[in-house]
Amino acid sequence: MPASPSGLAGPDAATIAGLLADDDRRFVFAAMVLGAATLDDVVTTTGLAGPAAAKALGRLVDAGLVIKGSEGGLHILAAAFQAAARSARSRPAESGDDYPGLGVEAAKVMRTFVADGRITQIPTAQGKRLVLLDWLAQDFEPGRRYSEAMVNLILGQHHPDTAAWRRYLVDHGFLDRADGEYWRSGGSVAPPAS
Repeated sequence: MPASPSGLAGPDAATIAGLLADDDRRFVFAAMVLGAATLDDVVTTTGLAGPAAAKALGRLVDAGLVIKGSEGGLHILAAAFQAAARSARSRPAESGDDYPGLGVEAAKVMRTFVADGRITQIPTAQGKRLVLLDWLAQDFEPGRRYSEAMVNLILGQHHPDTAAWRRYLVDHGFLDRADGEYWRSGGSVAPPAS
């Protein structure tokens, strides 16, 4: 955790988001923003049961987002937000290195629509869909013929709507078909390994 201006360690942006993803902790945090400075104040403001409020408040204190002031009251460490924002802002922009050989924009499309090798949704914008179609075409070996069942099996590893993707691949020239067989007819080709 980065050090705050007061010398105390504070959570990073991801930790803050994780802390506030919990309803009880978010209610406790909101109560403190509105002026609650003790556990009793938090219970009164939030309506949470004492043990639930204490647990949520304890997590915020343990993470360094809430501190005990010099007069004994609890306070949100505003500097933690400032430090987390500065740290997040200073990180370099994503370069697309998670998809080697792709440009920054194509890599951004892949990060948006693909998770763990599965397409999360079919993009409505044709340009974005073409990026995914080129990616899918890489699963088909040039010069090899595939049955429709095999094409469905390959596409099904990435998305359940195999008929839509099969149609898009043919319509956009990534695959051709004749006599119940499909073969790769387009898409980018990776350079040979050096």
